[in-house]
Amino acid sequence: MKTLFTPISAGKLRLQHRVVMAPTTRMRTEVGGVPGELMVEYYRQRASEGGLLIAEATAISPFANAYADAPGIFSDEQQAGWQRLVEAVHAIGSQIVLQLWHPGRQSLPELSAGRPPVAPSALVARDTYGVGKDAQGNYEGRLFPEPRALDENAIVAIIDEFRRAAQRALAAGFDGVELHAANGYLPEQFLLDGSNKRNDKWGGSLANRARFLLDVVAVLTDVWGSGRVSVRISPSGIYGDMHDSDPATTFRYLVEKLNDFSLAYLHIIEPRIVGPEDRESGSYAEPVASRELRPFFSGMIIAAGGFKPEAAEAMLVKGDADLIAFGRLFTANPDLPERIRQGHPFTAWDRDTFFGGDARGYTDFPVWVS
Repeated sequence: MKTLFTPISAGKLRLQHRVVMAPTTRMRTEVGGVPGELMVEYYRQRASEGGLLIAEATAISPFANAYADAPGIFSDEQQAGWQRLVEAVHAIGSQIVLQLWHPGRQSLPELSAGRPPVAPSALVARDTYGVGKDAQGNYEGRLFPEPRALDENAIVAIIDEFRRAAQRALAAGFDGVELHAANGYLPEQFLLDGSNKRNDKWGGSLANRARFLLDVVAVLTDVWGSGRVSVRISPSGIYGDMHDSDPATTFRYLVEKLNDFSLAYLHIIEPRIVGPEDRESGSYAEPVASRELRPFFSGMIIAAGGFKPEAAEAMLVKGDADLIAFGRLFTANPDLPERIRQGHPFTAWDRDTFFGGDARGYTDFPVWVS
């Protein structure tokens, strides 16, 4: 595992190893989407000297949420909660980036101040579920309703919401921001022709369909400067009823355009992962997305998608990616970098406690004691 534990610079992030904590929605906020002490402890446990944590998908406005008890970054209380979390992570010597999220048509009205979801076009994300709560406060899956197609003024307003969220993240002390443009959320809804049927400057041609995503990256860069902004994409993604007539051309174009922004890194989800789940298959698919896009992107690449340490090391050695993000392994093994370094066995994760709840299956996993 020598390559995993060599230093690297990703934009202005100076890291001592390449084992990154992936952004994983765990729905553990306090009332109002505020990160509380439980979340502070979770991230503090997973911080390591010279490491990088990517915080979970975080709503940029009160009108964009798909999961009960997911965090936001649009209120003073949320910002203060994140600041306490960031300070705890920094005290360990780790860096942390906040993932900014607008789920677009994958929003639930009851979690979004009663407003219906919005999208580039009024197309439902079929067979895709958010997570709300019943009258007893129990989590339950809910289908998304038909979204409202955004007009020009509303699109510009959402881009400004991304700006304000980036400003709050900067004030909270984060080391950077990551635009969540994967898993069928709003930036990808604009990008792919299966979800964008517009005929104005936000749709039609590939350049027009990429405009929203690139304009958001531009405002994030205005706030943060170069080397502190990143983008997560899922070029093989089908989660959220997503499809495109020519995904290879679409994502090559996008990646080439992202070179203009001097990103900290490009975060690529490999095809064996669909949204939050593995593909239904008896074996993992070969990780090829990063390899196929590498020739078109000049910066650092983080690959994510069910990696085991041996496969992660092999991918780095081949040069297909520069860092590897681990999700579920990090959830169950708070000391994951050291376990990999020392060759210690891993604790098994508990999928039943991933989404929502208390400390069980969240902050009660042990560290390795030799």
